[in-house]
Amino acid sequence: MTVLFIILGILAFIILWQIFLRLIRRFVKFPAPAFMGGLLDSGLRKRMEPPARVIAGSGIKPGMQVLEIGCGPGTFTLDAARAAAEKGKVYALDIQEDMLKQLQRKLSLPENYDIKNIEFLNNSAYELPLEDNSLDLVFMVTVFQEIPDKQRALSEFKRVLKPSAILAISEWIVDPDYPWTSTTRRMAERGGFVYDGFSGNRWNYTVRFRKPC
Repeated sequence: MTVLFIILGILAFIILWQIFLRLIRRFVKFPAPAFMGGLLDSGLRKRMEPPARVIAGSGIKPGMQVLEIGCGPGTFTLDAARAAAEKGKVYALDIQEDMLKQLQRKLSLPENYDIKNIEFLNNSAYELPLEDNSLDLVFMVTVFQEIPDKQRALSEFKRVLKPSAILAISEWIVDPDYPWTSTTRRMAERGGFVYDGFSGNRWNYTVRFRKPC
């Protein structure tokens, strides 16, 4: 009985904490702080939101020029770089320099010596240092809702994407900013993108859009 009470207490705390965070995030948008990098890149997170599944759902293929918005400590970046392969490239963008440093440390590990196709960008999603019509795919994972001016960001994504190129947005219900798929779709379509497909489920999904020709 004591164990049951402990489990129920933990569940109640998690639920209340989620409610508190969601109320705060309705009014204040900010990126996950750099000190949370270890949690964002934890084994538990990867088991619950497998990077390989997210990358496959986003549609990254060998040879693609890819931009990850809000790469953080690189939870999904390394898988994206391997999926883009030697002839492809991944631009890892984050507004926080400390997050990019965490990703750089991961790349310095022996198991990641094979990855040579990542370029770091310490920039805002509003001002991408990339040429017009230069990318095959832009993706982000639990990041889109953290961007205060989403339509401004979507306009910038649209600028750098080639005609018919892909914008992939992944969301997970554990994130305090989690939106329903209908919300994500409405925002992207309002920004001029065309719905292309969906993978995952209601609680952990990736929805893809295309830039019109």
